[in-house]
Amino acid sequence: MSGIYQHHWQGDPDRPALALHCMLASAGYWGPIAKRLDGRVGLKAFDMPGHGRSGDWTPDPDGPDFHTTVTRIAASFIDRPLDLIGHSMGATVALRIAVAAPDAIRSLTLIEPVLFAAAPDRQQASRDTQVASLYEQGRETEATRAFIDAWGAQPFDDLPPQAQHQMQRRIGLVANNVPPLSHDSANILRDGGLEAIDAPVMLISGENSPPVIHAIADALAGRLPDVGRATVPGAGHMLPLTHADEVAGLIGVNLDRA
Repeated sequence: MSGIYQHHWQGDPDRPALALHCMLASAGYWGPIAKRLDGRVGLKAFDMPGHGRSGDWTPDPDGPDFHTTVTRIAASFIDRPLDLIGHSMGATVALRIAVAAPDAIRSLTLIEPVLFAAAPDRQQASRDTQVASLYEQGRETEATRAFIDAWGAQPFDDLPPQAQHQMQRRIGLVANNVPPLSHDSANILRDGGLEAIDAPVMLISGENSPPVIHAIADALAGRLPDVGRATVPGAGHMLPLTHADEVAGLIGVNLDRA
């Protein structure tokens, strides 16, 4: 895992956990969640390639796409059953791992998984097209603004200039993720896949998130054998940052279920 920056919050050594962050962020935002879990798990996380302190990621026509790359990195952290937590794109990676290796999962907490293929949505398809088109035209600022204004904790223009610059540098990764998220090129939704996950699953959504998020949760919940659902009042897509108390409490509930 050369060039991948790792985070580790000490906790119960017999209860390993792995948390996967969203696009255009870094794993550091799990720190407040780990603090609130108060050592119940030994929580690890990593900055995805091109994010935080990790090295850059450059697409290779003959190599794996970004989603597959992150999935392989995440899988390398698993040497025994663990509690797997993911947010947004990270939640789709967590779900991909759980479908491929259900025996490796002790519990699965999915915070706003953006697996758009589970609930095709015209508005989301328009967002995909807009971001990809702006990026292909070399209009990185406009592409980043369109993405962050839909999914960020605050409008793009309200962010510090350094944060804006960092996100603009990474916006190409968002465009690269359209096939796995919107077209399920990773085949996460294959017949029998979700149904094979026998670990307890918790689906967490923000009350004010885009409607497609709630439709995705509906679709996934209908196929998962052991699933709980929760909606955090007043929260949007970035609820691990904005509503850490509630998110940590709900993660704890799912840890208890396992």
